[in-house]
Amino acid sequence: MNTTKNILEAAKRTILEESESIANLVHYLTDDFAACVQLIMASNNRLVVTGIGKSAIIAQKIVATLNSTGTPSLFLHAAEAVHGDLGMVQKGDVIICISKSGNSPEIKVLVPLLKRFGNTLIGMTADKNSFLGKESHHILHAFVEKEACPNNLAPTNSTTAQLVLGDALAVALMEARNFKSEDFALYHPGGALGKKLLLRVKDMLDTTHRPAVLPSASIKEVIMEISEKRLGVTAVLEDNKVIGIITDGDIRRMLNNNDSFTHLVATDIMTKNPKNISSDTMVVDALNILENNAITQLVVIDNEKYQGILHLHDILKEGIV
Repeated sequence: MNTTKNILEAAKRTILEESESIANLVHYLTDDFAACVQLIMASNNRLVVTGIGKSAIIAQKIVATLNSTGTPSLFLHAAEAVHGDLGMVQKGDVIICISKSGNSPEIKVLVPLLKRFGNTLIGMTADKNSFLGKESHHILHAFVEKEACPNNLAPTNSTTAQLVLGDALAVALMEARNFKSEDFALYHPGGALGKKLLLRVKDMLDTTHRPAVLPSASIKEVIMEISEKRLGVTAVLEDNKVIGIITDGDIRRMLNNNDSFTHLVATDIMTKNPKNISSDTMVVDALNILENNAITQLVVIDNEKYQGILHLHDILKEGIV
């Protein structure tokens, strides 16, 4: 019966069986794994990953992980390889072929073709004594006792094991390359991490709307400038240099403290020596300054020249926070 209890038991059993299969992989790691990492590191050519069926899907994910972590890789579908795609394999490429059984008809046809140019073949299989296992120069042993599938048919534990071995290979290569978060960001410039590590203030600064008033500007002129530029702040410039800023908060405090402001000018209510940064500052560093000082705007100045205002909302729109 499909009771809630039975459904949850099936889910828990699957998760526990797959986690046990993954944990057991450590017992099948040999010097061949290290040799594969060293081989890939020493190669001046590409890494080609191929497979058939569910293993092909795993191969695609492994390729994606390798590419994003500094190891250029290509995916080759085993079935399409014999219909022209084999042309993407070049002499000297290192090839990883993924197959649980290592004996499927497609693999038996493909393996000799992959080796004909003298390419090094790494077999990822559950059976070291399979055709793939015997024909490979190195083995990544993705052994599992059985599938989580109750009929022991649908690839479950086996594909998870392949995926984890691929991740282990990618991480080992990352460490061998001393691949840092800054390197990762170069491959993910559109993501939040990439923006944190790559985006500078000048990349997002609106220099066409630079609120500014003279020291002698009336309060009305100040309010109009703040309202027009919609940044909640204006810089006060003297001889083209920033001598202070006036924020919405300064205006409110001025109104609370004065019954009339017709006698006041910008210098009377401005904040002197405002927090400022250069346009080369990393946006994430600018964000830290904003947070540490509990403010929402920063004046951007390069070589004493006023460039504009960086607002917290600009950073939030970039998805960095």
